[in-house]
Amino acid sequence: MLAYPSHISIPLLLLFLFHISMSSNHKVLGCNEKDQEALFTFKQAVTDPSNRLSSWSNQHDCCAWSGVQCHITTGRVTTLVVSSLGLTNVEHEINLTLLLQLEFLNHLDLSMNNFKTVSIPPTHHNMTTNTSLQYLDFSYNFNLHMDNLHWLPHLSSLKYLKLSRVNLQKQTNWLQIIAMLPSLSELRLSYCGLTNIKPSLEYVNFTSLVTLDLHGNNFNSEFPQWLFNLSLIYLPNLQLLDLSWNSLYGEIPSSLFSLPNLQLLDLSWNQLKGSIPNSLGQPKHLQHIDLSHNNFSGSIPSSLGNLSSLIDLDISFNLLTGNLPDSLGKLVKLNALRVGNNPLSGILSETKLSKLSNLKVLILSYTRLRFDRDTNWIPSFQLDEVYLSNTIQGPDFPALLYTQRSLSILDISNAGISSIDGDMFPSFLAGIHGFIYLSNNSISGEISNVMFYATEIYLGHNNFTGRLPRISAGVMILDVSHNSFSGRFPNSWLNGNYLISLNVASNKLEGELPLDISNMPILEFINLGGNELSGNMPIKMPPSLKMMILRSNQFVGNISHHLCDLSSLYILDLSHNKLSGSIPQCLNNITNMVLGKSNVEIDDFGSTFNLIMKGLELEYRYLGYSRIIDLSMNNLSGQVPPELFRLVLLQSLNLSHNHLFGTIPKMIGDMKGLESLDLSCNHFVGEIPQSISRMTFLEILNVSFNNFSGQIPLGSQLQTFDAWSYVGNPELCGVPLTKNCTKEENVSKATQHGGVGDPFKESLYLGMGVGFAAGFWGVCGSLFLIRTWRHACFRSLNWVADRFYVFVALKFRKFGLRGGSLS
Repeated sequence: MLAYPSHISIPLLLLFLFHISMSSNHKVLGCNEKDQEALFTFKQAVTDPSNRLSSWSNQHDCCAWSGVQCHITTGRVTTLVVSSLGLTNVEHEINLTLLLQLEFLNHLDLSMNNFKTVSIPPTHHNMTTNTSLQYLDFSYNFNLHMDNLHWLPHLSSLKYLKLSRVNLQKQTNWLQIIAMLPSLSELRLSYCGLTNIKPSLEYVNFTSLVTLDLHGNNFNSEFPQWLFNLSLIYLPNLQLLDLSWNSLYGEIPSSLFSLPNLQLLDLSWNQLKGSIPNSLGQPKHLQHIDLSHNNFSGSIPSSLGNLSSLIDLDISFNLLTGNLPDSLGKLVKLNALRVGNNPLSGILSETKLSKLSNLKVLILSYTRLRFDRDTNWIPSFQLDEVYLSNTIQGPDFPALLYTQRSLSILDISNAGISSIDGDMFPSFLAGIHGFIYLSNNSISGEISNVMFYATEIYLGHNNFTGRLPRISAGVMILDVSHNSFSGRFPNSWLNGNYLISLNVASNKLEGELPLDISNMPILEFINLGGNELSGNMPIKMPPSLKMMILRSNQFVGNISHHLCDLSSLYILDLSHNKLSGSIPQCLNNITNMVLGKSNVEIDDFGSTFNLIMKGLELEYRYLGYSRIIDLSMNNLSGQVPPELFRLVLLQSLNLSHNHLFGTIPKMIGDMKGLESLDLSCNHFVGEIPQSISRMTFLEILNVSFNNFSGQIPLGSQLQTFDAWSYVGNPELCGVPLTKNCTKEENVSKATQHGGVGDPFKESLYLGMGVGFAAGFWGVCGSLFLIRTWRHACFRSLNWVADRFYVFVALKFRKFGLRGGSLS
């Protein structure tokens, strides 16, 4: 045990007792009564659905309330943080004046709630009582409007101001007001609806400003002059400048890069043009540059190599030309290089990339840049992400990629690849655990022994052969369509707990599928079309399905009624099979085609699907709000259930080339969104319902080769279709067919001779009717009432009848004498 001199231990003991005494006093001191009252008034003005402010009650000291901090000696409130609590104010306004009168408050954070209205302090209000506030954050209250900012200059000590996503659309002089905050260090006003970035002041003094974030305001203006004309004098400490998504146009001057402390520059998603100034290489501390999605032209300046601190460079989506400069190799700290979507060309050799030992992300997509084919080059970097889509890397798979052992994303789709190293390629793919994009190449080979661990795999539109590869349980997206895979469908694929999209269309798969494929709980898209699969179609399917394509196979048997359990279905294509039986009567249980929102977007995770729509096979990347049922080219029979025509959100319905019969119900007219209807080559009878004329979006109609009869319904569209839409129905008549309908002719003649609606003709016909009735009853009434007239009339009729009989008898006798006996 250590021993201390007595002359030291006594003073230390006294100091310790004094500290204990002071701490005890601090605990006794409570929250300032005035501050507590102000906070309690604030709570009463807000709605707290999650009861996150339950501790705010008079039973507790306000310094112990959630989100509240007090000064240790005075008990005055210094910090109020009620961020991300879901608070809102429907009936009352938040009294900002009340909060700002908390004299010692230096940190106020009300961000990420649902506040809608704030009571702004009047411009004449004396706010000198609060000179402590340094941090003010109202950001990400998406429905919040602030009509004025005139109260801000009174907060003379303010250093951090965050109002992003607050509507400041009415503020045309915001810049002059903000410039009156002498201590401001961080200003974030993104997506505030600001329009004016040209102040009336001769200069803007932001000598303390370190962060300036104004992105997403759509200024639609030339690049602001005040940012660079006096940047050295009035923005000497600026480190972060974000003006992206603002529709800025014109050229950026070279003086912009004279900001000595600039670390991040984001000018992306604007309309800036001209060349990138050579002064780009001046800021010694610049780490992140994003000039993407503009109209910059010319070449990449060689001064880029002077940015020794650069970590991230994005100049993609511009009009830059030429080669990457050799000075690129000097950027030893570079972590991400994005130059894709430019007409850049050249070879990425060891001299340009050898020193980039920190490089992790490389994006060259949509350029003419390619790797050096020297297989002896082993780079110093290990990439995490590589994007080479729509480049000219082929015909050989780049040997440099085989050296990358930490890849999580590889995109080399549509890159002209046809040849791979059969020994290295399988193990290389197995080592990628993120995303693999190899689609739209001409890669040949067998990968049946590969075990894929990536979460998203796109191998479509290649020449892979042999059996399908193996996949891990974590695969979410799998597209191996348009290859030459053969053999049976692996049952192990149907147990994917995370599988969302499965596309194996247009291969050579054969055999039967399990009748129960419902073991994939979140599967949304399945496309097995264009194979040689046989047997009965699956009976049980995942209830989460949005798209099911089984067309162009050899499936037999009935359509399972379990199909009606797929309430979220958008696309159902069972065409070109050998299915028989009737159409299930429960199809109206597919509620997404009855009650779903017509503009719901389907997230198809970048997959492409070939769909038959309006008689054409089209490739869809985004399915949008398409709703399609195609049961054509089968052996279906029976009547079409009325429930099918209750799918009022359907866009395309194809029942052609089956053995369906019966009439079409009138309710078909309720399918007003239908764009394509094909009922051809069946045995339908009766008239085409007049209600079909209500389908104003109908672009394709085919009812040919049935037994429809009667007149083609008159409507604004039905007569515009070609006659081939109606041929093969012998009893059908009317435009556009050449066969006229009698009823139609009479209606036409009546119209030509002053038909319904002509007052003169109506009077004429009325007079003729009255005259005929008067004459008829004048004669018949007299015969009925006067006996002598009646007897004379009947004697005359008997005489005419006797004369007619004698005439006929003489004629027959004459015929008999000449031609032989009548008997």
